[in-house]
Amino acid sequence: MKPTVSPANPILLVDDEEHFLLSAELTMSSNGIKNIETCKDSRMVMELLSLKEYALVVLDINMPNVSGVELLPQIVTNFPQMPVVIISAVNDVDSAVFCMKEGAFDYLLKPVNDTRLVTTIKRGLELAEIKNENEMLKQSLFKENLEHPEAFSEIITHCGTMISIFKYIEAIAKTNLPVLINGETGTGKELFAKAIHNASGRKGDLVSVNVAGVDDNFFSDTLFGHKKGAFTGADADRKGLIEKADDGTLFLDEIGDLSIESQVKLLRLLQDGQYYPLGSDIAKLSDARIIVATHRNIKSMQESNTFRQDLYYRLKSHQIIIPPLRERKIDLPYLVDHFITKAANELGKKRPTSPKELYTLLSNYPFPGNVRELEGMIFEAVSLHTSGILSLESIRQKINEYNQDRNISNKIPNPKVRSDELIYFPGRFPTLKEVEESSIEEALKRARGNQTIAAELLGMSRRALNNRLRRSGEE
Repeated sequence: MKPTVSPANPILLVDDEEHFLLSAELTMSSNGIKNIETCKDSRMVMELLSLKEYALVVLDINMPNVSGVELLPQIVTNFPQMPVVIISAVNDVDSAVFCMKEGAFDYLLKPVNDTRLVTTIKRGLELAEIKNENEMLKQSLFKENLEHPEAFSEIITHCGTMISIFKYIEAIAKTNLPVLINGETGTGKELFAKAIHNASGRKGDLVSVNVAGVDDNFFSDTLFGHKKGAFTGADADRKGLIEKADDGTLFLDEIGDLSIESQVKLLRLLQDGQYYPLGSDIAKLSDARIIVATHRNIKSMQESNTFRQDLYYRLKSHQIIIPPLRERKIDLPYLVDHFITKAANELGKKRPTSPKELYTLLSNYPFPGNVRELEGMIFEAVSLHTSGILSLESIRQKINEYNQDRNISNKIPNPKVRSDELIYFPGRFPTLKEVEESSIEEALKRARGNQTIAAELLGMSRRALNNRLRRSGEE
């Protein structure tokens, strides 16, 4: 694996003791933090900070010329987004309290424990990323257009909620923190992971793996790889996907199905940026961006101890919730048009014309399978069509099957479903005739006057609806 360069902006180490600078730089470099600059003369610090953007400053408190105590308030005032870690050889409580009040991120005592130093700097870098993200989010609120619309070219939408998500993605894309994508089955979670990767500007590849049903051994071997002889059949070294995603993005789909044992290993990777191939006792460093996705509510899974709380909070540094298709019906015409063209091209058929009642029919369907289900519906309809206008027969059949299954399930007693959740009477209690007339009126409204679709919504034949409408007109 090539050397890891982290973070994007350098860390500035300020100390008049050269041996400490060398030791700290070596410790940090061996733990994947390689973008480091050092400064022995404290008088140069403010000039250096004004010439270049730094990610974090490690500042010795006792130095000749200008002390860390004098520099700290200047740095915090002029560069409030940049964390400052104070280091001192004197165990002075008053000094520590003063530095923390002045805005220091942390206070470490010499000799500094290597693990403590690395952990503190990584936490400081995470804080800096979060601060930068918040600033970018504030700026994105005032943007009308996307900066990189090409990153989202595969996601068909005109929905305002989706555009807001795109702006959020642009704001967080260049950070190193993991991303958790939540969305129902079929909403296109992998497309969003691809959009994040494209917007990030990372030079490496997007490597995807579905971890549903994967046991711990297979997960470890797939992700981390193995050394020759690690187990029976391991005849040669094998790179894991995390190494293939070097300087790129690793996308783990269905993370809610990951075993507890594998969750622990993923947590260690996120915390330390290190992993061990099977059969090796030498750690490797990873700079891959981690994106995970799930259709499950992993927050509630913590209560049943099926998902680790510490991993959940580590993963949700950035969180994206994709709205289901039923909440973005405005996109139906654009999606249908896209899928008809795509299906016609792939099936080698002439593109059919969409009947005007197609969108009315689809707009009254909840799409439990979301965009993926819509695509399947359109592909089947295009594959079966023989005339110039797309036949709705296969689409009607699928919707009728869904309604029949729903009607069967509704007949099963369910104490959780109350009548007032289905219909609400705010004033005078209506008669059955009034309820029927109101239901028919609402169905016709949703069907935009199409009696066939209205009858399907009401669960009756068109002839039965016509009879009721005729009687109502006569009365």
